[in-house]
Amino acid sequence: MDLQFYFKQAIANKASDVHLVGGSVPYLRIDGQLVKLDGDIIDSQQLTEAAYGLLDQRLIEILQGNKDLDISKTIGGGHFRINLHYQRGVLGLTARFISDVIPSPESIGLNEQLQRLAFLNDGFVLVVGPCGSGKSTTLASLLGIINRERQGKIITIEDPIEYVFQNDHCLVEQREIGIDANDFAVALKYVLRQDPNVIMVGEMRDNETMDAALTAAETGHLVFSTLHTGTAAESLSRIVSSFPAHQQSQIATKLSLCLRAVISQRLLPAVSGGRVAAREIMFNTPAIANLLRSQKPEQISSIIQTSSRDGMITFNRAIEELLMTGQITPEVAKMYARGESGDSYWR
Repeated sequence: MDLQFYFKQAIANKASDVHLVGGSVPYLRIDGQLVKLDGDIIDSQQLTEAAYGLLDQRLIEILQGNKDLDISKTIGGGHFRINLHYQRGVLGLTARFISDVIPSPESIGLNEQLQRLAFLNDGFVLVVGPCGSGKSTTLASLLGIINRERQGKIITIEDPIEYVFQNDHCLVEQREIGIDANDFAVALKYVLRQDPNVIMVGEMRDNETMDAALTAAETGHLVFSTLHTGTAAESLSRIVSSFPAHQQSQIATKLSLCLRAVISQRLLPAVSGGRVAAREIMFNTPAIANLLRSQKPEQISSIIQTSSRDGMITFNRAIEELLMTGQITPEVAKMYARGESGDSYWR
């Protein structure tokens, strides 16, 4: 089985993802939609042999033990983030195409206020949204600005490494979980001894990692990270509630002091083809900080609605602007608009 064929097809069709499962036909995700590829049903044994051919013995043992594995590979002329997993006893492969070009802020719609986040001296910036919402792309673009425009040391901690940076005005070190570090929490514990100015944590998966990220931001570093959450309010509530009750007040206070912004985003089908980002933007104003200290995250959405002069924008308002500028259709706007509860009308 030639895996390169499917990855080349993904690049040729400008697909975001490749889906290969033993016993099924191959699929690509193009502009957010799953599309069948012409071809025979994938043989489970052949897929397993081909996938194992991407791995060394250590990774094979991890896959066999955990039944899941994330790796990054250059294959078929492109760079992919690959997840190997099992379903119904057979191997499945999902691969996300990662461009080898660091995206410019203009190409992904980062306005000037968001670009200014790259020039902060310290603090915590969080990008949230579901899988496939462009969180890693947004962070890569912000780090790209720092690399071009500032001098310092950037350290990324990722699982796996996605966008590969070349040193420009900054020294960039990229550490991959499982290869360069055992886990996010351990890597963050020691990263402060490596003299960074900017730290990017690919994902905060547990409260130990969250606490270490906030501590780094408190101690004079600019820290970027992501969460698989919905709105800014939901994200901040999740961070605090993930800690034991006796620690929640302390964590809420930490957040109120070091948080700089939360960007919540979704990718919507664009009129011109492809997808465009709609972003809820929250900056940590004194009013937001007070709600965090008081542990009243449910009121944050109201502050965002009334703080447009501070650069904040609700998700619905972001959708309205995309509609007014002709980037999305009325049907798409209606599909993705949120109700008063914050939940999307569309599931």
